[in-house]
Amino acid sequence: MLMNIEKIIFVCIFSGEMIVGPTNALFMDEISNGLDSSTTYQIIACLQQLAHTADATILISLLQPAPETFDLFDDIILMAEGKIVYHGPRDNVLEFFEGCGFRCPTRKGVADFLQEVINFIIIFFCPVFDKKNKRKIGK
Repeated sequence: MLMNIEKIIFVCIFSGEMIVGPTNALFMDEISNGLDSSTTYQIIACLQQLAHTADATILISLLQPAPETFDLFDDIILMAEGKIVYHGPRDNVLEFFEGCGFRCPTRKGVADFLQEVINFIIIFFCPVFDKKNKRKIGK
């Protein structure tokens, strides 16, 4: 429990230091590590309000966000092997992937579905580099 509180305090202080400056962009990497989903939601909700109020851009990387946290994002960037697979409004992402032949099941969370699609793309469409033989494997 103490570790969780320390993480929250660190994220809040660090975010506060970044926000005070004259910049309109904030970049945050894996701020949810070690936090429960409720705390992550509260932090993202606060950052969303800040982004809308200050007309700022906030870029946050998260792994497996809870559905309610995912719904707070205006735009998303999905990447596979360092390449952008989707960049656009969160509200349009399912329509985009349906056009590519991937339909989200009714009872599956959108973030979980997107992670599965990205993993599928990596496995079947991204070549893997064999360092030992210095050649590409796969398609």
